[in-house]
Amino acid sequence: MASVLAVISTVVVGLMVGVEFAVAFVINPILLRLPAGASLVARSDGARMLGRAMPFWYIGSLILTVALAVVTWGTTTATTALVAAVLLAASVVMSIALLVPINNRSKTWTAENHPDDWREQSQRWDRLHFGRVAIIVAAFALVAVSATTR
Repeated sequence: MASVLAVISTVVVGLMVGVEFAVAFVINPILLRLPAGASLVARSDGARMLGRAMPFWYIGSLILTVALAVVTWGTTTATTALVAAVLLAASVVMSIALLVPINNRSKTWTAENHPDDWREQSQRWDRLHFGRVAIIVAAFALVAVSATTR
């Protein structure tokens, strides 16, 4: 049971990290260099699409990691998984408190209807997202360690 849960947790958290890493270091830098209209349309579409999926992915990753800690309680695996879960919980809190408000605004922007400071708000979201990516990368590393230690 613990081995299967470790593999599932590693895959789910790893895929989430991969998506968020790609958004931070590939997709959003490209979108920010596009002309305003195209950038706004692409970022608002991304905000809507990922805004629907990521809450389930973040919470699911957290639940799986907590379950791994519970199933392996009393071992070094549990300790490592618990630290990973704390980091994932921090990423959820950070998302709700800092990133979601900007995301909710940006998903309504169009080429014709957007605030004058849309680029600054997008760049703020990107900077906050870099921090969140660092947190979830660390959590992923700990989940991977948990999956390989007994």
